[in-house]
Parts: sequence; C-alpha cells; structure tokens
Amino acid sequence: MSRAEPADRTLARAVERWFAGAARPLPWRTAPRDPWASLVSEVMAQQTQISRVLERYPAFIARFPTPRALAEAAEQEVLAHWKGMGYYRRARLLHAAARAIVERHAGRVPGEVSDLRALPGVGRYTAGAIASIALGQAEAIVDGN
Repeated sequence: MSRAEPADRTLARAVERWFAGAARPLPWRTAPRDPWASLVSEVMAQQTQISRVLERYPAFIARFPTPRALAEAAEQEVLAHWKGMGYYRRARLLHAAARAIVERHAGRVPGEVSDLRALPGVGRYTAGAIASIALGQAEAIVDGN
C-alpha cells in the first residue's frame, strides 16, 4: 500500500483491475457504458438469475432501445417482452421509470443518484450500480446475495 493512497482506494483499484480481466462478457457491458442498458439490466437482474436475463435482454433492448421507446409502448407489449422473467411488477416499474425519464429528464437517464432514486422501482442499490457502472461515479453498492 502506498503511503499517499488510503487503503480503501488501494483495495478499490485492485478490485477494478481484477474485474477488468475476470468480468463475463454481457450484452449490457458496452463501451462506453450506456446508462439505459444498465438500468434495464439491473431491473431485469433483480431476483432473477443472469442466465434468465441473458435469454430476454437482447429482444427487450432491441424493441426498447431508449427510455422513450419503452415509455411510448403499451403496457401489454412491455409485459409480453418481459414474459419468462417473472415478477412482472418489475416490468411495470421499469415502464413507469421510462415515462418519468421522458417527462422529467428529456428522455435521458439522469446522472445524479438522487434523481435515479426518484425513479419508480429504483432503490439505493440500483441507483448506485447505474451511477458507478455507467456514469463513472464513486458510489457504494452492497448486494446481499
């Protein structure tokens, strides 16, 4: 550990280096990271195995590539594209979040954690994940799994 760098920063850098080499290639891990793709994947992954998300994500994001595309869709179409994921409340909340993004943020996923947390269905973990993964902000996230 360097005297100039605190232990927590040293640890964070070590984890970042490990992740860069060990991370699974997932369709939402694009470069640069897309906050919308991160939001969709994080909501899909709640209470679901990643293998299930991998089955549904490509078609879902192809049909709803932007918050506006999802916001303008009928609920029944959203639910049809969510089929097989279970916990349909997540789809309804993501749909509501997309509408809020369009109405309050001109169709762009907000860049502030407080604004992310104000979206329907977005809690502390999801907001922190999007902020840190897609927006490059130093936000702490803890997953209980």
